[in-house]
Amino acid sequence: MPLDILMPYWGDPALAQLTVRSVLAQHNPDWLLTVVDDAYPDPTLREWLAGLGDARVRYVRQEHNRGITGSFRACIELATQDRVVIPGCDDVLLPNYVDVVLDAHRSDPSVEVIQPGVQVLDADGQVVRPLADVVKGLMRPRGGVVLAGEPLAAGLLRGDWLYWPSLAFRRQALVATPFQPGRRVIQDLALVIDLVAGGARLLVEPTVCFGYRRHESASAPGPERFAGEREYFRHAADQMAALQWRRARRAALGHWSSRLHAVSVLPRTVLSRPGDVPALLAHAAMPGSWER
Repeated sequence: MPLDILMPYWGDPALAQLTVRSVLAQHNPDWLLTVVDDAYPDPTLREWLAGLGDARVRYVRQEHNRGITGSFRACIELATQDRVVIPGCDDVLLPNYVDVVLDAHRSDPSVEVIQPGVQVLDADGQVVRPLADVVKGLMRPRGGVVLAGEPLAAGLLRGDWLYWPSLAFRRQALVATPFQPGRRVIQDLALVIDLVAGGARLLVEPTVCFGYRRHESASAPGPERFAGEREYFRHAADQMAALQWRRARRAALGHWSSRLHAVSVLPRTVLSRPGDVPALLAHAAMPGSWER
């Protein structure tokens, strides 16, 4: 069974070429790659792909720009194999990625999500460990375990330790659980929580096989992003309450990693957008949430 790799594309063609080259360099040739171009105006990547001459590589261009969630949906619609991964167009699959994921799949074909080991890359491709990823590492369960139900939901709502572009899903799980409409932030976490609420299991495979690209932005996220996160966590708290998952509901109401993120960006916000500081402080303080 080939691994279905579907890469949404919008951005620097040179970085996207690195991602494609990392797929071509896999030790295990049992893969299919589909590049889903979100109507990017530069034809460089399309022309380069046409010259590869590899029947496993397919290029699909969308008629108009659909945005990141729309591109995710298009990738799922185009998937044909049982195990699917949707890497970013600047990430890197290490040469053992296909081997690791397919071995994990064979060990438990019914598990809906596989989280393999990940290393973080900076803009220059160097391996780094920013604070956010150190925290993720502390929250992530030790490898070789299968997680499900309320413990998994509570852990993710407390702090999302997953790396979405590296996740390998069962295709049918993605087809049956669409992205929540209208959600513009943390839509990836929302989808995984929906899967878990529906009974999905997640395998943590510790072998490092994926390079996740983290770009440092000079500007801090604004109040709109944190407002979107608060709205999602309120929704998740209600979702967990309906399942009678009390610990997971408390984790959603607390959303402490989101609040710590707001604290961590305060210094940059003070310098660049001081008018946003009160909104970030309010998000970090989370007044009234525990009374719901």
